[in-house]
Amino acid sequence: MDRKPQSSPTGKGVETREARLKSALKANIAKRKAQARARGEKSGTSDGAGHKKEG
Repeated sequence: MDRKPQSSPTGKGVETREARLKSALKANIAKRKAQARARGEKSGTSDGAGHKKEG
């Protein structure tokens, strides 16, 4: 069973991946914040007092 070692990404490839992931994370957080704001406006409260407690 011969396995060839996978070449690890080096230099520029890592930087572009990091930049892409950072951008995607930032967009995802912005989207979630907008969704949370929209839910808060709909219910009239933003503190989550109207939600059921689990347990």
